[in-house]
Amino acid sequence: MSFKIIKLGLLSAAALSASMGMALAKSDIVVALQLEPPHLDPTSAAAGAIDSVLYSNVFEGLTRFASDGSVIPGLAASWEISEDGKTYTFHLQDGVTFHDGSAMDSADVKFSLDRARAEDSANAQKALFDGIESVEALDPATVQVTLSEPNGSFLFNMAWGDAVIVAPETIADIKTAPVGTGAFKFSNWVQGDKIDLEKNADYWGAPAKLDKVSFKFISDPTAAFAAVMAEDVDAFVGFPAPENLPQFEADPRFQVLVGSTEGETILSTNNKMPPFDNVKVREALAHAIDRQAIIDGAMFGYGTPIGTHFAPHNPDYVDLTGMSGYDSELSKKLLAEAGFPDGFKTTLKLPPPSYARRGGEIIAAQLRAVGIETEISNLEWAQWLEQVFKGKDFGLTIVSHTEPFDIGIYARPDYYFQYDNADFQKLMADLAVTSDPAKRSEMLKQAQETISKDYVNGYLFELAFPTVANAKVMGLWKDAPTQATDLTAVYWED
Repeated sequence: MSFKIIKLGLLSAAALSASMGMALAKSDIVVALQLEPPHLDPTSAAAGAIDSVLYSNVFEGLTRFASDGSVIPGLAASWEISEDGKTYTFHLQDGVTFHDGSAMDSADVKFSLDRARAEDSANAQKALFDGIESVEALDPATVQVTLSEPNGSFLFNMAWGDAVIVAPETIADIKTAPVGTGAFKFSNWVQGDKIDLEKNADYWGAPAKLDKVSFKFISDPTAAFAAVMAEDVDAFVGFPAPENLPQFEADPRFQVLVGSTEGETILSTNNKMPPFDNVKVREALAHAIDRQAIIDGAMFGYGTPIGTHFAPHNPDYVDLTGMSGYDSELSKKLLAEAGFPDGFKTTLKLPPPSYARRGGEIIAAQLRAVGIETEISNLEWAQWLEQVFKGKDFGLTIVSHTEPFDIGIYARPDYYFQYDNADFQKLMADLAVTSDPAKRSEMLKQAQETISKDYVNGYLFELAFPTVANAKVMGLWKDAPTQATDLTAVYWED
């Protein structure tokens, strides 16, 4: 004992202070999100809330999105593309293992892609895999994917959360106990409260800087404000009460990051349900909406008006807001021409996010002013997915489509808003096999104009992405090029 005391006494004050500082360095984090995932399999549900927790952290794909939206290598270290653009040969990273200790190899990639494109696949973005003709495991570290036609977006498609690589032996329990290859592994899920992750000590790439992560789910904006102010959470990603942001900006304990998203927020319209199967009714609906009033009233000014389903920060974006400018008298006139001089009644089914619940009340009042009465139903996320997305049992709903570059969903007549336009479908098919940048740009502009002129949905605004965090938390994404809370490079500043 005396020897230890003497040795400690020989330490300089600076060295002692440094060693104590290292011992006290924070290695865990509590991150709050508004939406809890309905389950934990990103390959069999449309809920972006799953990717918000698991993308990159737990599950990885052949490629992945970086924080700036660029596509970079993931489980594929490199690849070659054949001259005809149909064959992709992927070379896998060395030494990758799943969280259960089993090796990740080409057989797992083949299984994952074949499962996603299978006839009975439950993948919400099955169209991403439609062009795959075959997947071959050439050797344990090499996979060859052959397409039926060239697809300039294939590497982009493989970066989606719906395209992550899973192991066959883990599928039975994937919805409650996910097993991936990421820098964190799943630890625990207390439904209705939190999901815990822990550092993957055997990660193949750059190790995570945090040892433990807890995702807390706080749906109520008032409770979100209280949790952050009390420092019960270290960060709230996608903070749901934008009216509180100035208060956090003025408090030195916090940092406020307001970034952009790929989230086109729309008044989604059931195009096959009367009277919305009438384009004049949909046009009347669009002119009844005052976008800026919704942005100001529901989002406190945070959001960029849109007139089509395309992100304004994309270089190919066309400003078509004038196509559906607010004009209540024109809206009434169009309704009368469509045979509804006294308006009509419909449903407005709202998922939990603040933009939907708050925006829904404002939109209901705007529609009432032109004679359209809405019956509002506030649904939990699982209910919304079952009734609206899967069941197509709705007249109107409000949702933000946070998937990147997803205008292609309008070429899917079975998609939940049920838009069926053969010319648009051909345009998207032609786009997929076009590699010339100028031609692609022109086709994308045509696509935007087509859905705007058809008034498929009420295009509201591009969702802003506010994050409030402890001022010492470093490495959080400011923007959201995909729906993800990537914590693999997050750390605490000393």
